[in-house]
Amino acid sequence: MTRCGRPKKGEEALRRDQLLDRAVRLFAECGYGNLSLETIAREARVSLRTIYRQFGSKAELFGAAVCRCSDRFVALLPTAETETQPLEDALIEFAREFLFHLTRPDLIRVRMQLLAEAQRFPELAAQFYTMGPERTLNRLAEFFAVHQRAGRVIDGDPLFIAGQFINCLRGERYQRLQLGLEPTPAETEIEPWARQAVKLFLGGCLRSPNRDAET
Repeated sequence: MTRCGRPKKGEEALRRDQLLDRAVRLFAECGYGNLSLETIAREARVSLRTIYRQFGSKAELFGAAVCRCSDRFVALLPTAETETQPLEDALIEFAREFLFHLTRPDLIRVRMQLLAEAQRFPELAAQFYTMGPERTLNRLAEFFAVHQRAGRVIDGDPLFIAGQFINCLRGERYQRLQLGLEPTPAETEIEPWARQAVKLFLGGCLRSPNRDAET
């Protein structure tokens, strides 16, 4: 006999994640302004009532979808527990996964759609930044602060250092990807990209006896 009723807690969480994954793809394809909750409900095979019950509005659904994408980046971030791991190894490990996820077509399309609609929906742009890039930036700043206290990284605002690291990772190639001027990089292309960026970055921020003597 098949039991009916509300799904169990684990099943409900899985369905929520599946809904958010579908929402990300739809926001990437249609943009924010042109996408209705009715379309999302139909494509995700859930009721409109379910979306309202779980998220309340399209804006909140968008924020939750961005947060789900961001969770993948935050989970990759090096933590204080990696202090015993060589700094370069920890950064390469993060950079490799960060670049792989950042360069996937859906995420690039979401970002481009948001940039195009930022003037119409400034609150969405702020929400995207808060729930996405800012979370990654703050966690990276905490990581660099740990290594500053351990004497491995030069003095300075750790938030600025974290921002420079992210910019170094993305570089000019990411801009070309956003503009559709080159194809999505294969996983085998990500490794050398990550290693070169980390090596260049560390050349500018690692503490060394010679640099200390000059300052």
